[in-house]
Amino acid sequence: MSELKNISPLDGRYANSVKDLSVYFSESALMGYRLKMEIEYLIAMGNEKSIKELPVFSKEEQSHLRKIYQSFNTVGAKKVKQIEATTNHDVKAIEYYIQSKVKKALHPWIHFALTSEDVNNLSYSLMWQGGLKQAYLPALRSVNKELKKLAQKYKNATMLALTHGQPATPTTFGKELAVFCARLDRQVDQIKSHKLLGKFGGATGTWSAHKAAYPKMNWIHFASKFIKSLGLEPNLITTQIEPHDSVAESYHQVVRVNSILTDLCRDMWAYISRGILGQKKVTGEVGSSTMPHKINPIQFENAEGNLCLSSNLLAHLATKLTISRMQRDLSDSTTLRNQGVALGYSYLALQNISKGLGRITVDKSKLTQELDNHWEVLAEAIQTILRKSGNPDAYEQLKEIVRGQSTTPEVISGFVSTLKISDADKKVLMNLTPESYIGLAPKLVDLI
Repeated sequence: MSELKNISPLDGRYANSVKDLSVYFSESALMGYRLKMEIEYLIAMGNEKSIKELPVFSKEEQSHLRKIYQSFNTVGAKKVKQIEATTNHDVKAIEYYIQSKVKKALHPWIHFALTSEDVNNLSYSLMWQGGLKQAYLPALRSVNKELKKLAQKYKNATMLALTHGQPATPTTFGKELAVFCARLDRQVDQIKSHKLLGKFGGATGTWSAHKAAYPKMNWIHFASKFIKSLGLEPNLITTQIEPHDSVAESYHQVVRVNSILTDLCRDMWAYISRGILGQKKVTGEVGSSTMPHKINPIQFENAEGNLCLSSNLLAHLATKLTISRMQRDLSDSTTLRNQGVALGYSYLALQNISKGLGRITVDKSKLTQELDNHWEVLAEAIQTILRKSGNPDAYEQLKEIVRGQSTTPEVISGFVSTLKISDADKKVLMNLTPESYIGLAPKLVDLI
């Protein structure tokens, strides 16, 4: 029943569809990441010979400390919220929570010389990286895999192309899908190779408190090693906050994916509207409250709406987070919490696209009918061969008989028969049909 009372549709209507993202972007997940940062920092300090006051933790002690975040659950999260109700500071609540789990001698070393942003920037980056690479990317690759299967299956299925909404040189349904596959492949590669940055330099990015306590210790080397151990790249020159440029770049990568998928959804919608694609019936499903005949392309429409929401949120995050007053202000804090929401809408769209692709059917008779109604699309081939033969007004000749009107095969063959071209070229044109005029389309599919 709680899903019926949530304000956000991601936590309500679509909760089951995006549940896999909860382990990365929920409030409890954020607490868990913060716990991990604090505990791993504590262990790393214990390994530093320069910090003589903090002994090296044994393997057993390290295991005990790590269990604080590894076994963190709802009960622990509620405890943190109880502490935060008093502190009115979420990171300080994490510090006090850890204190309740360890011996008193360790209390001074928890959050030692850190600012909250040292913990937060690493936590949020790991949240984004985890959700992106462990949940989002697999879903994106799955959709692309489905597209590639369909592209191969229909690489020879000739269909009328439309440019500016008007009949144009024929293509194949498979080749058109292959275009999206190639575009998505490129974005997947960029997402996989992109590196997120992290900072760990204290209140104003100067390691001032660190140096005051241990002036001989190489804190830059320590911070770099620690950040790399988390799977992030060190950003050593910052203000109090990590400037968010690298995560903004990652957001924009998802925005580009969203744009590609929106393009796909609109094309699929148009193909269904033209009747060249059908949709499988689902028992019990209703397409309209009053028109029993309808099977609406709701998966592609739903996906388009969610992709738009995702892109707008991500674009705002990328713009807002990279701007901060002086050393920092708190406007980034509430904004950054929504990165999971932004990815959630794109993730939801991927699931709907997958469902939509799973129920489409190709109406080959409709494809053939469309092609037979538009023999004028062969005008391109005819005037190109006329150019090859040295005809200076080839384009104009074809324009006279085909511009703005449908043409029959009889008109085309009659015109070709009058041409003064080689017998070989004339034979090519006489045998050409809209269905066979597809160039290298099938071979292009094999490139993906």
